[in-house]
Amino acid sequence: MDAEKARRVLTEERDRLREMGSWSREHQPEVSVQQEGALGQHPGDYGSEVEETMEREGLADESERQAAEIDAALQRIEDGTWGRCRVCGREIDDERLEARAQADTCREHADS
Repeated sequence: MDAEKARRVLTEERDRLREMGSWSREHQPEVSVQQEGALGQHPGDYGSEVEETMEREGLADESERQAAEIDAALQRIEDGTWGRCRVCGREIDDERLEARAQADTCREHADS
Protein backbone atom coordinates (compact mmCIF):
# COMPACT_ATOMS: atom_id res chain seq x y z
CA MET A 1 0.00 0.00 0.00
CA ASP A 2 1.38 3.38 -0.89
CA ALA A 3 1.27 6.37 1.44
CA GLU A 4 -1.43 8.25 -0.52
CA LYS A 5 -3.81 5.30 -0.48
CA ALA A 6 -3.05 4.84 3.23
CA ARG A 7 -3.81 8.52 3.89
CA ARG A 8 -7.17 8.19 2.14
CA VAL A 9 -8.10 4.93 3.92
CA LEU A 10 -6.99 6.23 7.32
CA THR A 11 -8.82 9.54 6.93
CA GLU A 12 -12.06 7.79 5.96
CA GLU A 13 -11.76 5.39 8.91
CA ARG A 14 -10.98 8.22 11.34
CA ASP A 15 -14.05 10.14 10.17
CA ARG A 16 -16.21 7.01 10.57
CA LEU A 17 -14.87 6.37 14.08
CA ARG A 18 -15.42 9.95 15.18
CA GLU A 19 -18.96 9.90 13.86
CA MET A 20 -19.66 6.63 15.66
CA GLY A 21 -18.19 7.93 18.93
CA SER A 22 -20.13 11.16 18.63
CA TRP A 23 -23.37 9.29 17.93
CA SER A 24 -22.79 7.07 20.98
CA ARG A 25 -22.31 10.06 23.24
CA GLU A 26 -25.31 11.94 21.79
CA HIS A 27 -27.62 8.95 22.21
CA GLN A 28 -26.90 8.15 25.83
CA PRO A 29 -29.97 6.65 27.45
CA GLU A 30 -31.86 9.09 29.60
CA VAL A 31 -32.76 8.39 33.19
CA SER A 32 -36.02 6.47 33.32
CA VAL A 33 -38.99 8.54 34.35
CA GLN A 34 -41.16 5.52 35.08
CA GLN A 35 -41.45 5.10 38.83
CA GLU A 36 -41.94 1.65 40.33
CA GLY A 37 -41.50 0.28 43.81
CA ALA A 38 -40.19 1.96 46.94
CA LEU A 39 -36.83 2.86 45.37
CA GLY A 40 -38.40 4.60 42.40
CA GLN A 41 -37.21 2.43 39.52
CA HIS A 42 -37.54 -1.25 38.84
CA PRO A 43 -34.14 -2.87 39.49
CA GLY A 44 -34.21 -4.69 36.14
CA ASP A 45 -34.75 -1.46 34.25
CA TYR A 46 -31.98 0.25 36.17
CA GLY A 47 -29.59 -2.62 35.44
CA SER A 48 -30.41 -2.46 31.74
CA GLU A 49 -29.82 1.29 31.65
CA VAL A 50 -26.48 0.93 33.44
CA GLU A 51 -25.38 -1.78 31.01
CA GLU A 52 -26.42 0.22 27.95
CA THR A 53 -24.70 3.33 29.26
CA MET A 54 -21.47 1.41 29.91
CA GLU A 55 -21.57 -0.14 26.42
CA ARG A 56 -22.07 3.22 24.74
CA GLU A 57 -19.32 4.87 26.81
CA GLY A 58 -17.01 1.96 25.98
CA LEU A 59 -17.80 2.28 22.28
CA ALA A 60 -17.16 6.02 22.36
CA ASP A 61 -13.89 5.57 24.27
CA GLU A 62 -12.71 2.82 21.90
CA SER A 63 -13.59 4.98 18.90
CA GLU A 64 -11.50 7.81 20.34
CA ARG A 65 -8.57 5.45 21.02
CA GLN A 66 -8.64 4.11 17.47
CA ALA A 67 -8.95 7.62 16.01
CA ALA A 68 -5.84 8.62 17.99
CA GLU A 69 -3.96 5.63 16.50
CA ILE A 70 -5.02 6.79 13.05
CA ASP A 71 -3.91 10.36 13.78
CA ALA A 72 -0.51 8.97 14.78
CA ALA A 73 -0.32 6.98 11.53
CA LEU A 74 -1.22 10.08 9.51
CA GLN A 75 1.55 11.95 11.29
CA ARG A 76 3.99 9.15 10.38
CA ILE A 77 2.94 9.58 6.74
CA GLU A 78 3.76 13.29 7.03
CA ASP A 79 7.09 12.50 8.72
CA GLY A 80 8.00 9.87 6.14
CA THR A 81 8.21 7.08 8.74
CA TRP A 82 4.92 5.34 7.92
CA GLY A 83 5.34 1.74 6.83
CA ARG A 84 8.43 1.16 8.96
CA CYS A 85 8.48 -0.78 12.22
CA ARG A 86 8.98 1.53 15.20
CA VAL A 87 10.95 -1.24 16.97
CA CYS A 88 13.39 -2.56 14.35
CA GLY A 89 13.02 -0.02 11.54
CA ARG A 90 12.32 -2.62 8.85
CA GLU A 91 9.53 -2.17 6.34
CA ILE A 92 6.12 -3.47 7.39
CA ASP A 93 4.82 -5.91 4.79
CA ASP A 94 2.02 -4.79 2.48
CA GLU A 95 -0.37 -7.49 3.64
CA ARG A 96 -0.20 -6.17 7.21
CA LEU A 97 -0.60 -2.56 6.06
CA GLU A 98 -3.57 -3.47 3.83
CA ALA A 99 -5.26 -5.11 6.83
CA ARG A 100 -4.33 -2.37 9.29
CA ALA A 101 -2.92 0.79 7.74
CA GLN A 102 -2.24 2.30 11.18
CA ALA A 103 0.13 -0.55 12.12
CA ASP A 104 3.40 0.79 13.47
CA THR A 105 5.22 -2.51 13.95
CA CYS A 106 6.15 -5.46 11.77
CA ARG A 107 4.60 -8.84 12.48
CA GLU A 108 7.60 -9.86 14.56
CA HIS A 109 7.12 -6.92 16.92
CA ALA A 110 3.30 -6.79 16.82
CA ASP A 111 3.06 -7.40 20.55
CA SER A 112 5.66 -4.79 21.46
